[in-house]
Amino acid sequence: MINIVLHEPEKPDNVGNIGRTCVCTDSFLHLIYPIGFQMTKSKIHHAGLDYWERLKLFLYDDYDDFLIKNDLGKENNKKKRIFFATTKAEKCYTDIKYEDGDYIMFGKESAGIPEKILKENYDNCIRIPMAKSERSLNLSNSVAIVLYEALRQNNFFEMEKKGCLHNK
Repeated sequence: MINIVLHEPEKPDNVGNIGRTCVCTDSFLHLIYPIGFQMTKSKIHHAGLDYWERLKLFLYDDYDDFLIKNDLGKENNKKKRIFFATTKAEKCYTDIKYEDGDYIMFGKESAGIPEKILKENYDNCIRIPMAKSERSLNLSNSVAIVLYEALRQNNFFEMEKKGCLHNK
């Protein structure tokens, strides 16, 4: 199981899409406040559809609260392996060997993860390669790219890997 962390997300459509992805991958979603919108059913459900009811969701007052919480019944998050997705990293997201229980943090759409946090965790910063002239990928796309690499490396844990065509 992989944990996706959104640090101060701003757009309900992205959070809804990411929530749906987390449900479909049996991943946990952690949201760190402040959040740039009211978490009303209509805003979240628009993108997350009926998946939102099955989401394993954890909420935190701020980054420090995230580090000290014990939501999963184990040691606090400060002791976990946390990777920080940022365009400022040198290490590619595929350079990491992801493990069950890892956390992958993504920053808010307009500014990313605060530089102070990145500097404190520089060795765990990762990036998605992209054209030099571009600023960043969409947040929900970035989550899906990195999450599925972590799942692939772990043989997709217990996820269904085979489909079935009708009328073969």
